[in-house]
Amino acid sequence: MGRSSIDLYANDVGAPFENIQSFAAYVGGSPTNIAVGVQRLGLQTALLTAVGDDKVGDFILNFLRQEGVYTGFVPRKPGHRSSAVVLGIQPPDTFPLVYYRDNAADVELTIDDVLAAKVEKSRALEVSGTGLAKEPGRSATFFAAERAQAAGKKVFLDIDFRADQWHDPRAFGVNIRALLPLVDVAIGTEEEVNAAMLTDPNNLKILHQQISAPVIGGDLEANIRALLAVPSGPDMLVVKRGSQGASLYSRDGRRQDVPGFPVEVYNVLGAGDAFASGFIYGQLSAWDAVKSARMGNACGAIVVTRHGCANFMGFHDEVMTFIEERGGF
Repeated sequence: MGRSSIDLYANDVGAPFENIQSFAAYVGGSPTNIAVGVQRLGLQTALLTAVGDDKVGDFILNFLRQEGVYTGFVPRKPGHRSSAVVLGIQPPDTFPLVYYRDNAADVELTIDDVLAAKVEKSRALEVSGTGLAKEPGRSATFFAAERAQAAGKKVFLDIDFRADQWHDPRAFGVNIRALLPLVDVAIGTEEEVNAAMLTDPNNLKILHQQISAPVIGGDLEANIRALLAVPSGPDMLVVKRGSQGASLYSRDGRRQDVPGFPVEVYNVLGAGDAFASGFIYGQLSAWDAVKSARMGNACGAIVVTRHGCANFMGFHDEVMTFIEERGGF
């Protein structure tokens, strides 16, 4: 559940943003990427997002239908626009990103849209932090997580901090912490964990503004403990560490580090979503957390070698072959 967009990715790899000559059009948005990734791995997914009554909405829905993602819960929101993202690609570490989310249709998801989607009948629900940025989508996201939890279904949270979507970074933390009691597994980067626990505005240090993912200062290990100490909060926190893989933290204080797969980076955008798709697939396949994270690491490693996000998620046999060729799980 959450945002969707048309993604315009620079074809001129390595060129400064102002010198880009052309873009390739794909589909994106963190929850949308994850839905496609899990679908390609072999599970049936449905996406609860919203699009405008516009051609961009047609583009997004057409792609999702071709992928087999169920779109019956994707309402049109007349008077609102389908979102867009424009990205430059300058490997290995510069990926300027511009969001066009003014009057975004997916922000207009409502409690009635959640009721229509019957999220409580799914095996699991995945929600994202950006879905909490504005009303009515914020209340709809809380309501969806509440419905899923009440039905005994697993709730995954992609912490998903995008600073430019919030009027105040402290508001992000307030909302994430309020949602945590409805979550079974939280997934995020080190910076996102710090942002989720941010209470002191002096800790905000924007070091990577060009990708809307500022590095947040603070004591990471203390913030991890604080997140897992939230009453009735997640049983597990998964910290994505890029090329180093992922770390699994449980409420009882255990930590397990799961190594990644070395690859040459082409484009980092979408890697975290690919990881989430592999991890969720593993969890719903009754795998343990370590094997699930290893699957996630492989999915992420494949995507960082490619041009875009949803359109380039790995298929099940492809990912399994990738893992097998590198020593297995």
